[in-house]
Amino acid sequence: MEHFLIVSGIMFFAGVYGFIVRKTMLAMLISLELMLNAVVINFCVFNRYLFPDGMEGMFFALFAIAIAAAETAIAIAIFINIHRLIHTIDVENVSEMKN
Repeated sequence: MEHFLIVSGIMFFAGVYGFIVRKTMLAMLISLELMLNAVVINFCVFNRYLFPDGMEGMFFALFAIAIAAAETAIAIAIFINIHRLIHTIDVENVSEMKN
């Protein structure tokens, strides 16, 4: 169990670091997906450890994966529209849309 939690923790903090450091919205989305995948691993590991015969953690994991897929599709559609308007997806330049 410890090995899975270590991998999950590394994935989560790599996602946090990528989300804070990156300047393009697409790279931030990838970092967010990395954090969500770390959470899914935790769901599965804790389900297997606490309730070996249960499948609740797996169902939560499937639900989280479905939500992440829908979120990614909507985010990419928003990125495409932003790119059409201002020809960049840098976070710093999106504030130009307010004007």
